[in-house]
Amino acid sequence: MFAGYCDGAQQAFEQHGVHVRLTPDIPGGCPLEIAEMTARRAVAHRSRGLVGLGLGGPEAQYPSEPYARAFAIARDGGLGSVPHAGEAAGPASIRGALDTLHPDRIRHGIRAAEDPGLLAELAARGTVLDVCPVSNLRTGVVASLADHPLPQLLAAGIACSISTDDPAMFGTDLAADYAAAIKLGATARDSYLAGLQGALCDERTRAALQQADDATDWTRATE
Repeated sequence: MFAGYCDGAQQAFEQHGVHVRLTPDIPGGCPLEIAEMTARRAVAHRSRGLVGLGLGGPEAQYPSEPYARAFAIARDGGLGSVPHAGEAAGPASIRGALDTLHPDRIRHGIRAAEDPGLLAELAARGTVLDVCPVSNLRTGVVASLADHPLPQLLAAGIACSISTDDPAMFGTDLAADYAAAIKLGATARDSYLAGLQGALCDERTRAALQQADDATDWTRATE
C-alpha cells in the first residue's frame, strides 16, 4: 500500500509536475502494534515522499495518549506529527495531543476557541491549525458558517492554514474553503503563510513556496 501511494506521487510529478507529500493516518482505535508498524513503514518510505504521521478517528473515544510510542518512532525517524484533535472533541483532546504527540500541526483544532488559556498556548508554541470550514459545517461541528470559531483563532494569533478535509465526501474544494475562510475574516495571504509555516518540506521546496508568495499579487487573490 505504501509503495503504491508513493508510485502514484512519483507519477503525478513525472506527468504533471505536481509535488505530492504524504502523511498517512493511524485510525483511532486500531491496535497499538499496528499503529507502531504503520509508523515504522512510514519512516521506511521517507525517501519516497512520506513526511509525517497523523492520527484520525473519533477523538473522544480514542484519545491521543496511547499512540505516543508510534509517534515517537515516527519523530525519531525524521517525520513530522500531524494528528487530528479538537474537532468533535473539546480542548482536552488538543491538550492530549500537545502533551503526548508533540505536533507540528494539528488537523482541525477549532475547539481550542473554548479555552482562552489553550488559545494562548497554541499561539505561543506556533502550532499551525489546519482548519476546514466546509467540512466542519457538513459534519455538524458548527451549526452554520457564521458560528465557526475561525475568527477567535485568528484573533488569538494562531496560524491557521485552510484545508478541505475530504473534498469528495464534503462536496468542496480548496477554492470553496478559502472563500468560506475569507468570509470569516481570514486573508488569502495569511492563510497561505500559515500553510508555509506548517509545511513539512525540505528547504529547497520551502524557498520555492516563499518565492511564490513574493511573486503573488495578493490584492487580487480574493477577486
